[in-house]
Amino acid sequence: MATRLEQYQHQYEQLQAELADVGFTCQGSVLERYTSCGNPNCRCQADPPQRHGPYWQWTRKVANKTVTVRLTPDEAALYKEWIANNRRLRRIIADMDKTSAKARKILLNHAAKTTG
Repeated sequence: MATRLEQYQHQYEQLQAELADVGFTCQGSVLERYTSCGNPNCRCQADPPQRHGPYWQWTRKVANKTVTVRLTPDEAALYKEWIANNRRLRRIIADMDKTSAKARKILLNHAAKTTG
């Protein structure tokens, strides 16, 4: 039967393999927007309104300010994938930190027993 430390090492190696599979990353979010124009005779001003769109936007923070960029539908699909990769990357790193903390505890207890 594997020791807990060996189990943690195995978990960590699995996380390393997952990490290697993460593609390009990007922070922010992609939004699908429908807008109204200022023309009073336009369909977007009707009741109920039929707004213009969809328009795709990528929003992120740069120097503590929100920056928004309009995207084509193809670009929006790419950004969605990259943002999902970023979330996956952060989850993997958080799991690596948790596994490392558990392994550290065992290693430190073992070191204390052998030296003291």
